[in-house]
Amino acid sequence: MTDRDSQIQEIIEKNPGIQFREIMRSSGLKNGVLSHYLDKLERNGVIKADRGPRQARFYPPQITEDESIVIKALRKQTPRDLLLALVKEDGLEFPQLVKEVNKSPSTVSLYLSQLVDDGLVETKVVQLKKRYHIKVRDLIDKLVEDYRPSLLEKPTSGFEDIINSF
Repeated sequence: MTDRDSQIQEIIEKNPGIQFREIMRSSGLKNGVLSHYLDKLERNGVIKADRGPRQARFYPPQITEDESIVIKALRKQTPRDLLLALVKEDGLEFPQLVKEVNKSPSTVSLYLSQLVDDGLVETKVVQLKKRYHIKVRDLIDKLVEDYRPSLLEKPTSGFEDIINSF
């Protein structure tokens, strides 16, 4: 394994769910060079990639599917704020969550729906009021503990929140 292989592997180990551009910034490598090394590391099973419609995220090989779903949510500002609000006080209602994360109701609704679809949050009706509850509290606690501060630092991009609010 080369120094560059080790450097990239270390960046991914410390920052599971990291995106290509972030690795580029952290490593100082150019696009083509980084692509070459990431492909090589992935082929050799040293890292794994989760390729979505507009982005790829890179993980150490020991990260499970469930963990990668939580990590992906924690690496985005609004979903992270929603999860942390529910960790702090489980069973919040929608207006409370809107106030807690200080985003528009439509943005909160979009991300809450995604968190519910991903199985991270569930809804329960209590006294005729819909409340949101964390489903994966232990997993969130474990990942935050294992990867703090990288999972709780600045989000990958506020741009994503802006686009998704339309």
